[in-house]
Amino acid sequence: MKERRKKKGNLTLALMIIGILAIIAILLFWNPQQTTAAPMPQSQEQVEASTIAKQGTMAPDFTVELFDGKTLKLSELRGKVVLVNFWATWCPPCREELTRVQKEIIDRFAGKEFVFLPISRGEEYNTVAAFRKRMGYDFTMGLDPDQKIFRRYATNYIPRNFLIDRDGKVVLASIGYDKAEFAHLIETIEKTINNK
Repeated sequence: MKERRKKKGNLTLALMIIGILAIIAILLFWNPQQTTAAPMPQSQEQVEASTIAKQGTMAPDFTVELFDGKTLKLSELRGKVVLVNFWATWCPPCREELTRVQKEIIDRFAGKEFVFLPISRGEEYNTVAAFRKRMGYDFTMGLDPDQKIFRRYATNYIPRNFLIDRDGKVVLASIGYDKAEFAHLIETIEKTINNK
């Protein structure tokens, strides 16, 4: 009898430990924002259908709150080439792309009539602040916690880049991140800056 109680007690303890470990694993790896994100589009039709600010159209104007508390209106940047980048801290391709922008975009085009404007989509200040601190980023970032700005440009999918020329027209609307896409983006920025 004693032996049976001891085995039952050990089994109960083991099941409790397994349950606690499962809960801890879920809390560590589950991100409710990430689970609501759609997978990247599989066809050009999906890309087109989800893109509102299309190449050749005027970029929708907006006012964005910057990380430092100031605001910036897109139309105030007329006369400069602007790269609007929508991203989120939970998005792996967004994070990978951001690791390259300081050297390959910001530094490369410093002193030119160019503005890099990354806008965090759907995230609060504290989330972005913790991410910036962890990554050591100090470049300008905009905040779009309710996605009002993003919805003027697209209905889904990040990262997204919208390159806007000096007249306010969308020159390039790209989606996702890979080395070829990033190289094409840099090449298009260069051409747009040099096209006076």
